[in-house]
Amino acid sequence: MTAQPPDNPGMKTVAIIGASNDRSKFGNKAVRALLQQGYEVWPVNSREETIEGLCAFKDIRDVPVRPQLASVYLPPAVLLKVLPAIAAKGCDELWLNPGTESDEVLAEAERLGLNVIQACSIVGVGVSPEQL
Repeated sequence: MTAQPPDNPGMKTVAIIGASNDRSKFGNKAVRALLQQGYEVWPVNSREETIEGLCAFKDIRDVPVRPQLASVYLPPAVLLKVLPAIAAKGCDELWLNPGTESDEVLAEAERLGLNVIQACSIVGVGVSPEQL
């Protein structure tokens, strides 16, 4: 298992919740895109040990840093159950990628005080998903 990159105070940190080892899935493309853009990436997936050579965490609460960004690739029903843990961990921005949002998710995220961005985090960092 490859260790995470060392903490670098100038580096932006991102937890990718719903990260995947399937390179055709956006949860994997996000890991690669954000790494390419110089982010310190913390993949979160309850079923994987590593993703793209990085240690994968079972739960956002297990990530050893408070990420500046949390980028989510989970269906709304699953995300609703995870939102309290995301709020407890904290993040500056919660990116809800296409397909993750619902009225219920948005209402709960607002209730929890999360700063929601409804957009593709891959495009948000200047990468085209088709190029990954």
